[in-house]
Amino acid sequence: MSEYKALKKECYEANMMLPKLDLVIYTFGNVSCVDRRKGVFAIKPSGVPYEILKEDDIVILDFDNNVLEGKMRPSSDTKTHSFLYKNWIEIGGISHTHATYSVAWAQSQMDIPIMGTTHADHLTEDIPCAPPMKDELIQGDYEHNTGQQILDCFNDKKLSYQEVEMVLIGNHGPFTWGKNAQKAVYNSKVLEELAKMAYISLQINPKAPRLKDALIKKHYDRKHGKNSYYGQN
Repeated sequence: MSEYKALKKECYEANMMLPKLDLVIYTFGNVSCVDRRKGVFAIKPSGVPYEILKEDDIVILDFDNNVLEGKMRPSSDTKTHSFLYKNWIEIGGISHTHATYSVAWAQSQMDIPIMGTTHADHLTEDIPCAPPMKDELIQGDYEHNTGQQILDCFNDKKLSYQEVEMVLIGNHGPFTWGKNAQKAVYNSKVLEELAKMAYISLQINPKAPRLKDALIKKHYDRKHGKNSYYGQN
């Protein structure tokens, strides 16, 4: 039995949530999850349709992208995942989709503004959109440089990856992360819904304002603050 069986199971189940949540079609997207103690992560194999994906197909790699277990090539986005795992040590899972509304904002090269309390329930910032990659970086180690692109965006905007667990890559699409693969997928769905809500709001009223600070604080704190009271104890 593989020593990575539990990790592969977590990764497989998270990947299978993407089509169930209408976040991907065909072979789009991927989810990974990490075992920090063993220094490895699991990720979907490249180009395998979800309807035929099996748990045993999941690929195990170290943080230097060496395949440790698996017969298939790992996702083409593997180097982006490994880069983020190496640099942001609190991440346990990463999700990448090409969900429609999230991608539309990325293709527009725009941050998603915080406009309502649904957004504030999850984060207090606009969802950032990283600028499109420079030509010399595209021609270099593209997937590795995508990870650097995300890191640079967060550094430039002075954002915390532990508080803002999602980003748009200009002209590309969304990446999300969390404490595990399930939370990363949850954040992918949240991002897509926030992108959709913001888009529709601006169609109704192109001058719709951002959410006022008092409501941002109230809705975030009641779920995440030290005196939070949302949900059950």
